[in-house]
Amino acid sequence: MPVSASDEYHYHLPGPVVAQRPAEPRSAARLLVALGRDEGGGPEPVDHRRVADLADYVERGDVVVVNDTRVLPARLLLNKETGGSAEVLLLEPVVDGPAVEEPPAAPEAGEWQALVRPSRRIAPGTTLFGRQGEPVVLVGDRLGDDRRRVRLLAPLDAHGTLPLPPYIREPLVEPARYQTVYARRPGSVAAPTAGLHLTREILAQLRQKGAEVHTVDLAVGLGTFRPITAAHLDDHVMHEESYRVPASTMAACERARRVLAVGTTTLRALEAAALTGHLHGRTDLFVRPGFEFRVVDLLFTNFHLPRSSLLVLLAAFAGQQRWRPLYETALAEGYRFLSFGDAMLVSRAADRAGP
Repeated sequence: MPVSASDEYHYHLPGPVVAQRPAEPRSAARLLVALGRDEGGGPEPVDHRRVADLADYVERGDVVVVNDTRVLPARLLLNKETGGSAEVLLLEPVVDGPAVEEPPAAPEAGEWQALVRPSRRIAPGTTLFGRQGEPVVLVGDRLGDDRRRVRLLAPLDAHGTLPLPPYIREPLVEPARYQTVYARRPGSVAAPTAGLHLTREILAQLRQKGAEVHTVDLAVGLGTFRPITAAHLDDHVMHEESYRVPASTMAACERARRVLAVGTTTLRALEAAALTGHLHGRTDLFVRPGFEFRVVDLLFTNFHLPRSSLLVLLAAFAGQQRWRPLYETALAEGYRFLSFGDAMLVSRAADRAGP
C-alpha cells in the first residue's frame, strides 16, 4: 500500500519554535543526540548538548562529509514596465546540448530555469527591470511545474539577494550567516542548513579526534525544498539536482569506520553516487522508508518541515518508529526548528550504536 505523506509525516509545528535568526555564535545551537544505545525497550535515551560538542561523538577512523556548495544571490525583486512588482527566483542554469558529467559553475548571465511571480500575469517576452530602470530579466516560456525559462540580462551580484526561506520573516543582518564557513562553488538557491552550525574550530576538533573531513557538492534546488503535495509518497516527483562527489571523498567513505553526513543534501549526494556508480551527474533520488543506505551511518541535520521530503528522508534513515518521539522531545524541550534552528545527531536505524 502507498504511504500517505499527509498522515505519516505530519506533526504540529508551532509558529514560535521556527527560528527567525541563527544562533550566535554558530556552534551555540543546541544539539539533540540520539544514538540508540539502550536496548531495554523503553524510550530512546537522548543527550541534550551544543553543536560545539560535536567532536565528542566522533572517533579515529570516522569520516565527516560536508556539502561545500555556495548559495547564489538568486532572488530578484524587480518591476514590470507598467510599474507592477515581480519576483524571480533563479533555480539553475539552462544547459542546452548533451548532458555533461560534471556541471559547470553557475554563470553570471545566460538562460535559467526560474520561479516567477506572479507567473500568470507575466507573458513570455516580458522584460523585468531593476530599481534604476535597467533591464535585468527577460521572461520566456513556461516549463511546467511553475517553472519559467528566463534570460539574465545583468550581473546577478548587482541585483540579486540571498533567497531566505519564506518562513524567515526577519531581515538577515549579516548575509554570511546564510553561507557555511567552507562554502566554495556557487550553485545553490538554498543553503545546506545543517552546515551553517559548523565553525572552523569544530572542524579542527573533529580532525584532532582522528576523524577525516571531506566534501561533496550538491546544488540545492527545487528537488530539496519543494514540499510534498501528493497524497502518497509514490506520487511525489523529485526534481533533479546536480551533484559532485570527489573520488577522494568516496574512497575515504569506503574505508571509514563510520560516515557522518552533515545535512540531508550531503547524504543524498553520497547515496546517489553509491547507488548509480557515477561520482558526477544529476540526481532525483527520493530517500524514503525502504531505501537501502550504502554509505552514511550518522546524520547531523536540522529539524524539518512537516510533510517535507527532508522529514521523509530522516524517517527512512532513523526509522519510522524513532523520528516522531525525537521530534516530540525536541518540541517539549524548546528546540528551535527549520533553517536557522537547532540540530540533531542521529544514528541509522539498522545500526543504533554509538562510539
